[in-house]
Amino acid sequence: MADIRPFRAYRPRKGLEQIIAALPYDVYSREEACRAVEENPASFLAIDRPETGFGAEVDTYDKRVYERARDLLKEQIGQGRFVQEEVPCYYLYEQVMNGMAQTGIVACASIDDYCANVIKKHENTREDKERDRICHVDACNMQTGPIFLAYRADRTLRTITDCVKKAPPVYDFNAEDGVTHRVWVISEPEKIKRIQEAFREIPGLYIADGHHRCASAVKVGLMRRQEHPSYTGEEEYNYFLAVLFPDDELHILDYNRVVKDLNGLTPGEFLKKLEGGFRVTREGKVPYRPKEKGSFGMYLEGEWYALKAEDSVKSNDAVEGLDVSILQNHVLAPILGILDPKTDKRIDFVGGIRGLEELERRVHTDMKAAFSLYPTSIAELFAVADAGRLMPPKSTWFEPKLRSGLFLHDLEIQ
Repeated sequence: MADIRPFRAYRPRKGLEQIIAALPYDVYSREEACRAVEENPASFLAIDRPETGFGAEVDTYDKRVYERARDLLKEQIGQGRFVQEEVPCYYLYEQVMNGMAQTGIVACASIDDYCANVIKKHENTREDKERDRICHVDACNMQTGPIFLAYRADRTLRTITDCVKKAPPVYDFNAEDGVTHRVWVISEPEKIKRIQEAFREIPGLYIADGHHRCASAVKVGLMRRQEHPSYTGEEEYNYFLAVLFPDDELHILDYNRVVKDLNGLTPGEFLKKLEGGFRVTREGKVPYRPKEKGSFGMYLEGEWYALKAEDSVKSNDAVEGLDVSILQNHVLAPILGILDPKTDKRIDFVGGIRGLEELERRVHTDMKAAFSLYPTSIAELFAVADAGRLMPPKSTWFEPKLRSGLFLHDLEIQ
């Protein structure tokens, strides 16, 4: 049973939403973030990545960086660039990319549900990345970037969503990357009650994207509980900002791999070793995109190959049967010697949004070979999380990305 509640969001004043909304803070390097803020100083990225207001001599995690985020946010609220809802509301957030739409319910999820595994994870988090967002949320006293949650599609929620979307949205804009963003406010008490009751009937939610933001939000809430031993559980810091999407609307892209070398093997020797677990077919110069689970593309020496996994390397296990696991366990580790893809500098990861041409470019510049993968499915993600297991790193790439700055959750509002 999931506890999903409405909240009094701060959101951009009408007319400012397009210039304020920003891609998530973690898709940028520091250099890229600085360029983006220089091009658009009104972008919420200036608050999400406040180190952009300092020179390179100031460390990203310096206390002054988080104080700047707090001050910028207070300043912009004081200037009226953000408005706050008078009463707790839910919101609909629709994104349309390449003709495909996904519509999520913006709300606050319970830190207790996270701790009790009602909200399920599928990957580990790193302490340094958690610490950054803990400091940011704590300093700002707000959650500024929503966590991307998924749930198994529900008829009641779909009916409410379809009804709300018949009205004009409060925001409707196209971002620079071509993604359309629309927002509706749900303030009617009857609809709010039905949404809350519908989520109470849903046994589990799943983190699709934002594991570090989620873990950080939960830890801030737990810190606040320690500071206030008489807490009731109703305080806003017991909840975190989320957008919840039905699984049948989500699109996971491939998350591909590039490697620096062949571990001392010649291309011919490498191809021969692959034949121990894969049927290898030369495809020529045309980029090869896998068409089914258990198939892979490989770009080597200017040519594409199709790799079809033999039964001997397949598995029915929720984790070992993932294509990312098959590639790791039967190619990257035993043949190329890449034992830990999280730390090995000989491997890099390329999100499917960049296309197969990016794999070719990397091979022609700084890498030796590339592998294109068939996307992990949402059903596979659910199966891993339901089993209490973890996926290998870089298993899923969700698009489109949720924009930051459209919804802010105040941790102290009564």
